Amino acid sequence: MQTVIHLLSGDGTEQETSLAIARNLLDDETGDIDDVAVVVQADGMKAIKTGQESEEQVRALMDDGVSFKACSNTLDMMDLDESDLVEGVETVPEGAVEVTRLETEGYAYMRP
Repeated sequence: MQTVIHLLSGDGTEQETSLAIARNLLDDETGDIDDVAVVVQADGMKAIKTGQESEEQVRALMDDGVSFKACSNTLDMMDLDESDLVEGVETVPEGAVEVTRLETEGYAYMRP
């Protein structure tokens, strides 16, 4: 099974919940989760910026195989550069298109 988590919110609790869901999917021994992706857009970008409280958690999730994908349109709108993001975060042209693409590949969609 594959899951995509769509992180849009700048709310710290929602961001923490999204990262916790990713960790829970990895740690669950009752399912067959093969792949977890987190697609980040809008104010959710704060969770994957360097220097944030969540940076260590994002790095640990990436080390365990979770892919993080940042919307390039959002980066442009927020005047951010890839270097502002945690190292290893991939950029995609448009977050909503990436979520849709992943869903067509069989990923289950989650949004806290």
